[in-house]
Amino acid sequence: MSYDNPLHVTSEIGKLVSVILHRPSAEIENLTPNLMEKLLFDEIPYLKEAIREHDYFARTLKEQGVEVLYLQDLVVEAIEDRKVREALIKDFLNEARIYDERMKYALLEYFDNKDDGMLIRKMMSGIRKNEIPNIAKSLAYLVDETYPFILDPMPNLYFTRDPAATIGNGITINKMRTSTRNRETLFMKYIIEYNPRFKDSDVPILYNRNEKTSLEGGDTLILNKNVLAIGISERSEAHSVETLAKNIFNSGQSFHTILAFNIPKKRAFMHLDTVFTMIDYNKFTIHHEIEGPLTVYSITKEKDDSIKITEEKATLQEILKKYLGLTDITLIRCAGGDKIDGPREQWNDGSNTLAIAPGEVVVYSRNYVTNRILNENGVKTHVIHSSELSRGRGGPRCMSMPIIREDI
Repeated sequence: MSYDNPLHVTSEIGKLVSVILHRPSAEIENLTPNLMEKLLFDEIPYLKEAIREHDYFARTLKEQGVEVLYLQDLVVEAIEDRKVREALIKDFLNEARIYDERMKYALLEYFDNKDDGMLIRKMMSGIRKNEIPNIAKSLAYLVDETYPFILDPMPNLYFTRDPAATIGNGITINKMRTSTRNRETLFMKYIIEYNPRFKDSDVPILYNRNEKTSLEGGDTLILNKNVLAIGISERSEAHSVETLAKNIFNSGQSFHTILAFNIPKKRAFMHLDTVFTMIDYNKFTIHHEIEGPLTVYSITKEKDDSIKITEEKATLQEILKKYLGLTDITLIRCAGGDKIDGPREQWNDGSNTLAIAPGEVVVYSRNYVTNRILNENGVKTHVIHSSELSRGRGGPRCMSMPIIREDI
């Protein structure tokens, strides 16, 4: 199946054709205990094992016929033009809040000596102060002289789901909740604008990184070609959801209803996809606390192009039956809702599955109770290693950004 547009995703479960991943690299080894909270980690993964696990993940997808594209390669392809490369560096330094002109000059000189591949790797991995030992020391540098980095690492990059999300034939290039992650969205901006695969396709930008309020890809679920679910969460704000809804309705996409789920604003819920993912036409993995009753806002377009927002209070099952036109819904609780196994496997993203076809998902090996229950419910599981990748608090869906799925 071929598509005129390089982006095409109208469901969560259509056969996965093409996906963007990021293979963990030196940015992981630049995590320290003192930096974990700032960089949104609870633990420090062991890089060598994380790479082995991620390669297994990529190989699993490829064996099922999925085209795997790597974020770093796409960015490198986008900056072959010298002017584009220079523009990315300038934007990156501004995003990293490098204001001192002497510091900026030293970094420009440092980057100028790197080929395109190494340039992107260093942007991602961060730059330690001892890598540029003779750099001019500004007042800000001296005040925080014990801080080890000139540029912070970007260890969250292997969660490619969040900085951007494909919706129909368009894309959101997101405004991340934290400045720690907002630099990640620059890469997708340059990919869409300058990578040969995307640049001539006039891709609709449904949300842009220069918006004032945050939106992250883990809160966007495409339930079918007509209905989206979007979380109002710890990471995505209500104003962002309303803005996105207006943009989608005005973009010619097929979606006519957006369900805004108001979920608890806490790390355990983080994004909607950490507590709720679609795995088949009528089957969903869930964290039991999302069952409800919930407050959900249905957003629809009126004939005069205004939007209508309706507040509803109902269980998750009732909402899904109503808006997906289903008579039967199967909600599969993480570890069956067991009081011990459930919270443990939820912590390890047992509800964060990646569907690669209807009823066929990629899951972490450590969530063996949930995986067994999925199998008992007729779901085919592709089990991947997860000892180190899971330390970043994200599962297979978090680690993947689908750009093409077959329609269902």
